[in-house]
Amino acid sequence: MNPAAKKTLAILSRTPMVLIVIVVFALGYTFKGMVSTAPRAASTDAIEQSEDEAGEEIWTCSMHPQIRLPEPGKCPLCGMDLVLAAEESKPKTASTAPREPKYACSMFCVPPMSRPGKCPICGMEMVEVEDSGGGEGASRSLTLSPMAQKLAEIETVAVVRKTVSAEIRMVGTIDYDETRLGYITAWVPGRLDRLYVDYTGVPVQKGDHMAYLYSPELSTAQTELIEALQRTKPSSAGGSSLLNERAEAWLEDIREKFRLWGLTDAQIAEIEDRGTASDYMTIYAPMGGIVIHKNVLEGSYVKTGTRIYTIADLSHLWIKLDAYETDLAWLRYGQEVEFEAEAYPGETFTGTVAFIAPVLDAKTRTVKVRVNVENLDGRLKPEMFVRAVAHSEVAAGGRVIDAELAGKWMCPMHPEIVKEEAGDCDRCGMPLVRTETLGFVSIGAGDVEVPLVIPASAPLITGKRALVYVEVPDEPGTYQGREIRLGPRVGKHYIVFDGLEAGERVVVSGNFKIDSAMQIMAQPSMMSPEGGQPAPTHDHGQEQHEGSAKTDQMPSPRQDLDGLDGLKLNIPPAFAVDFGPVLAAYLKTQEALSHDKHAPAQSAAGELRDALARVDMKLLTGDAHMAWMKESVDMTKAASDIAESADIQKARAAFAVLSESMIVTTKCYGVAGESVHRFHCPMAFGDRGGDWLQTNDKTENPYFGSAMFRCGVKKETSGPRSAGGASDAPN
Repeated sequence: MNPAAKKTLAILSRTPMVLIVIVVFALGYTFKGMVSTAPRAASTDAIEQSEDEAGEEIWTCSMHPQIRLPEPGKCPLCGMDLVLAAEESKPKTASTAPREPKYACSMFCVPPMSRPGKCPICGMEMVEVEDSGGGEGASRSLTLSPMAQKLAEIETVAVVRKTVSAEIRMVGTIDYDETRLGYITAWVPGRLDRLYVDYTGVPVQKGDHMAYLYSPELSTAQTELIEALQRTKPSSAGGSSLLNERAEAWLEDIREKFRLWGLTDAQIAEIEDRGTASDYMTIYAPMGGIVIHKNVLEGSYVKTGTRIYTIADLSHLWIKLDAYETDLAWLRYGQEVEFEAEAYPGETFTGTVAFIAPVLDAKTRTVKVRVNVENLDGRLKPEMFVRAVAHSEVAAGGRVIDAELAGKWMCPMHPEIVKEEAGDCDRCGMPLVRTETLGFVSIGAGDVEVPLVIPASAPLITGKRALVYVEVPDEPGTYQGREIRLGPRVGKHYIVFDGLEAGERVVVSGNFKIDSAMQIMAQPSMMSPEGGQPAPTHDHGQEQHEGSAKTDQMPSPRQDLDGLDGLKLNIPPAFAVDFGPVLAAYLKTQEALSHDKHAPAQSAAGELRDALARVDMKLLTGDAHMAWMKESVDMTKAASDIAESADIQKARAAFAVLSESMIVTTKCYGVAGESVHRFHCPMAFGDRGGDWLQTNDKTENPYFGSAMFRCGVKKETSGPRSAGGASDAPN
């Protein structure tokens, strides 16, 4: 204290109250300099720290992070128990506030928490993760400890360049080769006194007698022929060369008229040799084959042009297949197709694509593909049902690779005619063209290269965006999200156009869990490209809230569902009864999966497969028959996948495919007995969503089982068919 202050204190110390005030003032004055020289940041941090320590606990919903309440209770949106929210860290410098470790379960049920232990939702042991924070400038990467990687079942695969094969499956029927159909018609009016072939199905050879025709006009023409023949004789012409030439011309004109009536040269010569006119003529077969139609009866009167028989050459047939529009990129003229017929199970036949229709059927969303096939042994019959498959190796540009056809010449009308050099077709005489003009290429030709591919399970697709998680080199356990540009899907792979390089490793298993963690931490993810937004809401029948996943952003694995659903099918009530065991087995499968019972689900799927085989398809006709053929193939395949699945996850994935066909089938063909309800879970399969059918009004989720048993919302109800065969409209 300076001398002036001491003197003042001595003077005023005589009064006790004054003394107290002076002491307080002096102490404040003494420490004034010390307080002013301390960093203000320390005071600010201390205040903020004290506020944090005194702050209230915040409770949130694991499915709706935007819900933040000061007390525990139920979520107002979905009714789930609220959990204690993670402590929100404030911006600190590395030197003053080192980052605290965060802990999360491998399912990322809740945001990362500052304490270890068990997950409050699923009960799994929580492991340490690196929380890089969200908001503006948020990172697209996530780092997991080795234990977290094992619990999340993370698997990565290298991005490679290789040829991939597309498998195009189609269904259809066998039909006649239109170019090998022949018609026997009446070329002169008359009466059919005799039909030598009096029933259909008779094989005939070229030149066989088919019918015996009475025609008065034929008698008149024969008289003219005999008279013209007489005039050509020297005694009749009188030796005049001019008259001889005219007589010869007249005779040839009459002969040509007979040829136009269908008489052979032998028949004309027979008339000339006989020298007398006849009212009858025999009609012969113009080609060999099978008589498939007999249009008149014996004794019928016919006019010129009346069709008597139809003959088909069955040594060559057409197969008319239905190809989905998504498969057209892999089909080419001249491509080899393998197929099986129901009559010969296990036996494979081959044919060649000869025509791809230029228009698409708006109802079925399919394009007709015609395949030429040889049938020299006659085993294949028209109207047989077939299942066909075409294999295509794909180049980088999405073009079909065929080393056997590249560089060769092919007929544009008959694809079975292939030559090493240019020339003309042996069948139609058209000039051959290069196979490259028909869409075929070979590796190493020009700009053709092997495509860059990734497994189909690697990308997370929403709308037009595709996101993959790439393993960061030299940083174990770190995965970075990256948007890429995908090409078409080829079997179990996607072609990558941009965004990845060969040798990089992408996550193929566990990528949905990584993306869920990114969403929970408000970092850029599949549904939130910019990050910093709340995770998508869980739809429990409530209205869509801001930041929730839009339904139209979720890709649909069935592009043709609406087309089949819209078919106006004439279904007999007996078919709905026949279909009952199929639906019953499906419902047993759904119930087993919703209760996490793998073995009963496999058994029920086997029953479903057997029930499908017992359905009488002959009850259906027209579009109903064709639609059932397609759906029954898909359902049989999916049921087999469930029955043979190695674990319940694979069974649930196959059940989603089965449900797609079952939903369409119940709408198109109806159900017998009680009504069925269609439910939808928006979180199934990484927020892509999944539908299923059940009879219970309350949700029983087959995709999550006991983990999220009541997750889902009822979309519609389909009732049993009425007596007239019309299905009740869904509610």
